Amino acid sequence: MSILSYQIQFEDNIPTISGSLELKPGANRIVERLPAGKLQKVIAFMHLETEPDERIFMNGYQTWTYCPELERRGYTRRMGHFPQVLLDRYGLEQYGDYHFVDYPEKPGISHGESYCYFRKGRRFRLLASLDERPGYTLFQYDALTGTLRVERDCVGVDCCGLFHAFDLFWAEGGEDEVFDAWFAEMGIHPRTREKIAGYSSWYNRYEDISQESILEDLRGCMGKLQPGDLFQIDDGWEPTVGDWLEPNVVKFPDGMKKAADDIHAAGFRAGLWLAPFVATPKSDIWRNHPDWLLKVDGEPWSCGSNWGGFYSLDLDHPGVVDYLRKVFHRVFDEWGYDLVKLDFLYGVAPFGNEKESRAGRMTRAMEFLRELCGDRLILGCGVPLMPAFGLVDYCRISCDVSLDWDDTFLKRHIHRERVSTRQAIGNSIYRRQLNGRAFLSDPDVFFLRDENLKLSELEKRRLYTVNALFGGVLLHSDNMGLYKPEQDALYREILHLRDADHIRVETEYGLAVRYRLDGKEHYLMIE
Repeated sequence: MSILSYQIQFEDNIPTISGSLELKPGANRIVERLPAGKLQKVIAFMHLETEPDERIFMNGYQTWTYCPELERRGYTRRMGHFPQVLLDRYGLEQYGDYHFVDYPEKPGISHGESYCYFRKGRRFRLLASLDERPGYTLFQYDALTGTLRVERDCVGVDCCGLFHAFDLFWAEGGEDEVFDAWFAEMGIHPRTREKIAGYSSWYNRYEDISQESILEDLRGCMGKLQPGDLFQIDDGWEPTVGDWLEPNVVKFPDGMKKAADDIHAAGFRAGLWLAPFVATPKSDIWRNHPDWLLKVDGEPWSCGSNWGGFYSLDLDHPGVVDYLRKVFHRVFDEWGYDLVKLDFLYGVAPFGNEKESRAGRMTRAMEFLRELCGDRLILGCGVPLMPAFGLVDYCRISCDVSLDWDDTFLKRHIHRERVSTRQAIGNSIYRRQLNGRAFLSDPDVFFLRDENLKLSELEKRRLYTVNALFGGVLLHSDNMGLYKPEQDALYREILHLRDADHIRVETEYGLAVRYRLDGKEHYLMIE
């Protein structure tokens, strides 16, 4: 029997509310009628022992956050010991939960958001949130003392009346058994069951794209991609991040409707990248609408260092809402795109306020995007995961892959959301249970090309195998026109990997995957 002891504390001189709950299989809801006042802390503790060979998983804050299974003495790493002036200058703490979650960085202490599990062999113990709108459910586990701390991220929220201190789901059993039960209890289903394959422009040319380069890559895909596959134009088409109503006229003189028409004429679906909730100081939004920016202590909120620095827009400003309605009308109804990849979404909700929690704001933002897109397809990226459940069609569950295995030594010590092929593969495996339950997962792209790439053939194989086995999105980022016949054949084999079954992750001798395809058993060591 597991007893959850909880406290609800207030900022003012309001007595603390305390209680306990016996955690049972299924839904466990702690609802209290609260007096008027601002919340200071909503916290609970329970004793939970783990065995020496048990593995611990704590879900990371957003899609890019690295969150592997840990051994009992493992711990959640923050970042290297950078001077605070550098952290502030480059906004490194804004990519993840560093500005609102404590990182003890001590052996045996791990933390995460929304759900966690404890795995011994093939048996799972899952503890997960059923509703994040009142505030992110923050888990912190000390394996050396067997103490699990659960906290509702709702500091400063003004409450009066019924309040859901915790909405928790507890289950023990096999992997599919516990995760199926969790999603059944939430009533969440994926919006689509259709897997997609195709091309993304980002990881070969990055922002250096143009009308000519897109046409070159489009011609390369013709006769190799299947009709109805996705051809996605990524970052670089816009004048600058934040300005979405017109393209960069030097790069795309004939406009984005012409690009979508060309993609459709080739028989593919057209995808377009946007980062709707952020803007850079170079944008017209920044110059003409400074009141649209989300401010803290009178200063715009920095979201990070990409593009030389980018900042949050205020979802509660009517001008921002009207502008985004115009943007999505243009992208879908005037230009004719079929899918939007919406990126850096975490920027819309770095904190909450008296009326709603951080997670409540994030959920509201995702519902707004769903309203804007209607039945069109959304590929979410850079977003806290649970607020995206059931609202996006496809969702990234990993960081960006790199053109090498694990980036440079220095960058391996920055935030958990950094670019890394190694970490992307890990997240695709450890978050595999979300695929086909919350959405179809996007494990990011794979590569077959030889040029402009530092991955070995084995590393390429690890990447495309994991992407095909554990994702619902299977995109590459090559100019297929440069493929050799053996690469064309390999691409077709990778598509066939999606038919594999009896897929199993093994960790006894390192991270590995085992699967069956065409009646044959296959085994691939990842690390």
